[in-house]
Amino acid sequence: MENKPIARTLRLLSQLMELHNENPFKVKSVANAAFKIDKLPFALTSKPISEIDQIDGVGKSIASKLVELLETGSIAELETLLEQTPPGIVEMLSIKGIGPKKIATIWNDLKIESIGELYYACNENRLIEAKGFGLKTQEEIKKIIEFKMAADGKFLYAKVEPLIHEAQENLSIWLNQIESDTLLGVAGEFRRRCEIVEEAVFIIGTENPEIIITQLATYELAFVEKATNCFAAQTESGLNIKLFVVPKANFYLDYFRLTGNDQHVNEVLSLAGEHIFTSEEEIYQKAGLDFILPELREDVGEIELAKQHQLPKLIEATDLKGSLHNHSDWSDGVHTLEEMAVYCRDVLNLEYLGICDHSKSAFYANGLNEQRVYAQHQLINELNLKLAPFKIFKGIESDILYDGSLDYDETILKSFDFVVASVHSQLKMNKEKATERLIKAIENPYTTILGHPTGRLLLSRKGYDIDFKKVIDACADNNVVIEVNANPLRLDLDWRWHRYALEKGVLLSINPDAHRKEGFLDMRYGVLVARKGGLFAEKCLNAYTLDQITTFFESKKP
Repeated sequence: MENKPIARTLRLLSQLMELHNENPFKVKSVANAAFKIDKLPFALTSKPISEIDQIDGVGKSIASKLVELLETGSIAELETLLEQTPPGIVEMLSIKGIGPKKIATIWNDLKIESIGELYYACNENRLIEAKGFGLKTQEEIKKIIEFKMAADGKFLYAKVEPLIHEAQENLSIWLNQIESDTLLGVAGEFRRRCEIVEEAVFIIGTENPEIIITQLATYELAFVEKATNCFAAQTESGLNIKLFVVPKANFYLDYFRLTGNDQHVNEVLSLAGEHIFTSEEEIYQKAGLDFILPELREDVGEIELAKQHQLPKLIEATDLKGSLHNHSDWSDGVHTLEEMAVYCRDVLNLEYLGICDHSKSAFYANGLNEQRVYAQHQLINELNLKLAPFKIFKGIESDILYDGSLDYDETILKSFDFVVASVHSQLKMNKEKATERLIKAIENPYTTILGHPTGRLLLSRKGYDIDFKKVIDACADNNVVIEVNANPLRLDLDWRWHRYALEKGVLLSINPDAHRKEGFLDMRYGVLVARKGGLFAEKCLNAYTLDQITTFFESKKP
């Protein structure tokens, strides 16, 4: 074993010891030994075991740990501490800028156990509530996590969008200096509005491919040829770019090929044949199909719908009339209830706001006890008089407890206009138990909307396993709406289940889960992913007018 992995092992041991609040002197001793071993001018394994304790900064206690590591490949004390520590917390220790003391606060006080949950808490402005954290620290941690995500080569759609638009603009400017009438398109996962994007795919159509390829050597990015007319590069932000240079006559056919998934492309071309096409619309026309928008090209039944002229008119951002599931400074939000309402009314031109601050079980998010619920309702009554005809609906994000019950009794639940029921704790259940838990909450007569059904955090937390069909069927049976959480980290319910929900007659609701005024803008990403799932305005709850949704809420009352 080389010195560096030995030093890393000791460093991890010292971090875990500090995390678990062990003797500070011992922690410092192990950390110092890790530093010294990393800087040794000789290999530790070259020393006789009897002389290891004579190395500067080691001593007998550390030497015994090193001998154990060299002879067995591990240290029992380290293994014990690892067993006591969630894997996500151990992963946090690798993030520069967050020491064990801060991580202990994150874990013990905020009940956060993964980097994804930490990133989400930063977005919710929750970190600044913890001792020793401020806004500056929160922003620094957020940037560090974003850099780590980018280093893995995967990007959330919302994060990659400005990077791809910038790359497209730079390519366009460069192309115009060489040849003015080239065609340029963005294809791949980004054009299909996939929630996670691993590479940006660009295609150039030109009368002179050889000239463009030769001139690539002058471009600001170092493109490397990967195949005939296919080049790859990486931006400073870590975004992988793939560039195809094709004859202009082949542009639309290749643009089509590079956009849809393989199954979709192959099936359409088997119907259309391969020709010179002047547009993508012509490809579908030749195949005897209605035009299929890029976000639908996933081979999940869209081709059959196009054959039968039954493709839905997909929802647009302008269809939304209100915003449901939002938080104010009554719980863990940033802005006041009035500020959130006025922003919806005056900036977004919406008709209503559903406020859903956290319920009493969410103590980490300043959840509302019964007295505070009553006080908030009094304020809402006053604001509704002041802001009319705009309306604030009295909602709550009620925690689904371990047994599937909600965390208020009937007296409180019936005081709300609507209830979003969500899981926030005890996520480690098997599929059967997790499904039963959700179904019990769905069957509660006061549940209006099932919030972020799997609790997933993209690129960091898978979300708990559930039987989607059983959960969706239960929502259909109990007239419960399913949320499409528009936060770019969630986008939950997954678009792959939207169509099944729609077939069962279940309404979906595009909810931003906003914790500040700017959070309402996330509804755009909810619309994009809902379009991918085939949602149309008639089946979207918050596309209802104020009168329609008022009637709906009243009809849901037990």
